Amino acid sequence: MERRQRGVSAGLLLLLYQISQVGLQNIPCVTLGVLVLNIFLFLNPVRPLAEVCLSVNEALHRKNWQRLLLAPFHHADDWHLYYNMISMLWKGMMLERKLKSIWFAYIIAVFSVLIGVVYMVLELLLVNILDDPSYEMNCGVGFSGVLFALKVLNNHYNPGRVSIVLGLPISSKYACWVELVAIHLIAPG
Repeated sequence: MERRQRGVSAGLLLLLYQISQVGLQNIPCVTLGVLVLNIFLFLNPVRPLAEVCLSVNEALHRKNWQRLLLAPFHHADDWHLYYNMISMLWKGMMLERKLKSIWFAYIIAVFSVLIGVVYMVLELLLVNILDDPSYEMNCGVGFSGVLFALKVLNNHYNPGRVSIVLGLPISSKYACWVELVAIHLIAPG
């Protein structure tokens, strides 16, 4: 995993601008805390990305379990941070108001770890099904898995809505799955 550039960049500036447009007073406390934590760790990473990314090899075989906690809150570059945090801003504002802050914080904490576990299980399945041990080495960072889980939860609490994905109106019930495929096609890996 390549090390990204640190410091203020276009994606970070755009993210800060978007947050200012919403207004700090309009962002619920847990959502704001998640945004601040991710921005802080982008500017001041705990370790280089290669030392926090989550893989079967590092977490399971080498028993480096702290990666389950670190990987979701580190991002590959400023645009990765921007897209994830804009998504967090909107999903967080909707869900935190509906679920209340304490429950929402619990959900974020559980999803942050659980998504890493699911990622490793899927990688292990690929190793076994395809008989390809290279999948144990795939290393990932970012909040995307948590955001996907939040989107599914948001769709559960707000049924019957329509989302626009790549310019097409799609029932929100299916939009998260269409988004997942679109993201994979637009930015594989």
